[in-house]
Amino acid sequence: MNIIDPHLHLFDLSQGNYSWLKPECPPFWSDKSVIAKSFSEQNLTLTAPLTLAGFVHIEAGFDNEQPWREIAWLENTCHLPFRSIALLDITLPQALFLQQLNTLMTYKSLVGVRYILDDDALSILTHKYSQNNLATLAAKNLSFELQMPLHDTSAVDFLLAMLSATPELMVCINHAGSPLMEDENYSHWLHNLKRIAAFNNVYIKCSGYEMLKKDHSINWQHKITSQCIEYFSVKRVMLASNFPLSLWQCSYQETWLNNTFLSAPLSTSRPASQPTSLSKNPNKALSHHDIELLCYQNAYRFYKFNR
Repeated sequence: MNIIDPHLHLFDLSQGNYSWLKPECPPFWSDKSVIAKSFSEQNLTLTAPLTLAGFVHIEAGFDNEQPWREIAWLENTCHLPFRSIALLDITLPQALFLQQLNTLMTYKSLVGVRYILDDDALSILTHKYSQNNLATLAAKNLSFELQMPLHDTSAVDFLLAMLSATPELMVCINHAGSPLMEDENYSHWLHNLKRIAAFNNVYIKCSGYEMLKKDHSINWQHKITSQCIEYFSVKRVMLASNFPLSLWQCSYQETWLNNTFLSAPLSTSRPASQPTSLSKNPNKALSHHDIELLCYQNAYRFYKFNR
């Protein structure tokens, strides 16, 4: 089965800055040393029944002042088919934003940008330049990677207004919107997940569970994935690795076996056109058709591997 991994990071510590990987800089993860090393596409090893057919590289802090340097490095070193998501500050003055965007667009692998919102989501989304800069992305036919906690209802309220104002902007939510465990924040996440899923231009990637809780159960991971599928449909959900951070929990191969429910028998009795709803039974196996959408076809379409 072919895989397009739509969310991973590669590092070259000899060329990039990566200040966030240094022990004296935040985030202060106790096991940062596991990932504070160089990783290339040679480290993306999959064996049967899986084949890595391509990947999407998400900006990793190579050079935050000159983000195009990261893409130049990737295009000079990678051989697998891949697409790039670059860092670009959406709060920049519009002329500077456009200048940096035009430089990034000279690289053929570029398909979108990311500017991490996280706990600053509300202040960034309400910034006086953000709305127009996101509209510029849409006009350039580029997507925006949305990384923020969906339990932040105040920020989500403003996000929905922005999505309504810019319906042509393609958006992909990173790491399933950072769901937390079964508490009040989880209920807020679930409520806001459904609200955002009403926008057909928004997709969601299921990954990054190891950043929320390193000892989480696979059942909980599958439950989150299943809930995303219920609200977004199997056609707007992508499974991803978040490599190399995924190494905190297991190998690259094991990450994908867990992602794709391949530890359970695959159901082939349900017609491909029948909707998938797994939230009431997160251990229910997916069909072959569903897995192809979640692991390959949706990423192929959203990240423009056909160009």
